[in-house]
Amino acid sequence: MQLMKSYGARAKAVGSGFEMNPSPGNMRDGLLTDAMKSAGAAKKGGNSPVNAVLDYPEYATAQGLNLQCTPGNDVECVTAQVGAGANVVLFTTGLGTPTGNPIAPVVKLATNSGLTQRMRDIIDVDTGGIIFGEKTIQQMGEEILEFVIQTASGEARTKAEGKGQEDFIPWKRGISL
Repeated sequence: MQLMKSYGARAKAVGSGFEMNPSPGNMRDGLLTDAMKSAGAAKKGGNSPVNAVLDYPEYATAQGLNLQCTPGNDVECVTAQVGAGANVVLFTTGLGTPTGNPIAPVVKLATNSGLTQRMRDIIDVDTGGIIFGEKTIQQMGEEILEFVIQTASGEARTKAEGKGQEDFIPWKRGISL
């Protein structure tokens, strides 16, 4: 709570705030507030207990689910996660952010099959089968885990790696929603 309150106060001090987020693309698709976007992000974490809450740029030392204070900007967020020690980043996207990282592979998980069809060149895993009842969450989790293992071992490469998408933006601790 302290991290969120501190960040919110800094945003207000420069005439911004959480209501300035999410992005126009998210708002167009129905995510009208940052609270709605955050609720969806929290749901993606499943039911694992939160083992640590990290400020940027703390390094993760606890096993399991760690939450990290990062800006909402995709590239800054992925950079922070890799800086905290992530070896592979699982990046869920509903709109198709084409980001990668020069240090760790970024696995793009499409939340819907329509996105996968439109952006086959950047999506690594289509999770839309869950929505249509073609796969269970368990089956999809096993498929994702297998791809992560192949990627981490060098047997597979992400689309971002293949395209040379090596995005890297350190957060300057200013206001970046």
